Amino acid sequence: MAAQNWFITGINSGFGREMTEQLLARGDRVAGTVRTPGSVDDLVARYGEALRVARADVTNADQLRAAADDAATAFGRIDVVVVNAGYGLFGAAEEFTDEQIEHQIDTNLLGSIRTVRAVLPHLRAQGSGRIIQISSVAGLTANAGASIYHASKWGVEGFAEALAREVASFGIEVTLVEPGGARTSFSHSSLRLAEPMSAYDGTPAAFVRALRGGNVPIPGDPVRMVTRVIDSADERPAPPRLVLGSDAYAGITTQLQSRLDQLLPQQKSAATTDFTDAESPQGVR
Repeated sequence: MAAQNWFITGINSGFGREMTEQLLARGDRVAGTVRTPGSVDDLVARYGEALRVARADVTNADQLRAAADDAATAFGRIDVVVVNAGYGLFGAAEEFTDEQIEHQIDTNLLGSIRTVRAVLPHLRAQGSGRIIQISSVAGLTANAGASIYHASKWGVEGFAEALAREVASFGIEVTLVEPGGARTSFSHSSLRLAEPMSAYDGTPAAFVRALRGGNVPIPGDPVRMVTRVIDSADERPAPPRLVLGSDAYAGITTQLQSRLDQLLPQQKSAATTDFTDAESPQGVR
């Protein structure tokens, strides 16, 4: 198989770091973004020109565009884009500051949108490409104590689904990745907790406070998860969604079934708000 050119955001830790290491080891080329210069110097020393590193924060559209332009120029084309950078903000909705909420949405949701917009001109011009959006089981489920994180990931899900329909005619495919818990550095470097309020002690929202201490069982092997994501880039057609982890599968299927159970009994009542055949709609409101 011919070597591929990858553009990945957030390669300094977690999935991004593991993916970069696996890809370089097999002979692919990676253009990756980091916020902290020097954080992947060991990989640069080992792989040389096969790894291009750009300092870019996903909250900065100009930096992302410059990184994408540099990757396309240096490599000639970008085969696969992995929208990976992000973090988790947990706590009850009332516990967050306004600044914490805005930064979570700015990073996870708007950062994903900015990344895609930065690479799309290159993929569209070359008439092909794969966009892999790292979402989360949290993009299809909802639990107390994660309302703002869910808001960011549910937004990513809607954006990526619509995007897939927009760019299909240009030969570009999109995959949403839905990982469950993985034993990465997420619980330390990529997890932030709100300042707890005593009012939420003992409530369902308080369970997330145990995340900081690592007291929550985590079944996912990040090495196997990343390998599965890399393998998916060669699947034709692209899988619309890629579920990683038994916990993710169980959580997603349970909540989707619950929503169907809520909706199906409303089929007849929903139709009572339609115009009748005898009426003539005058337009869309």
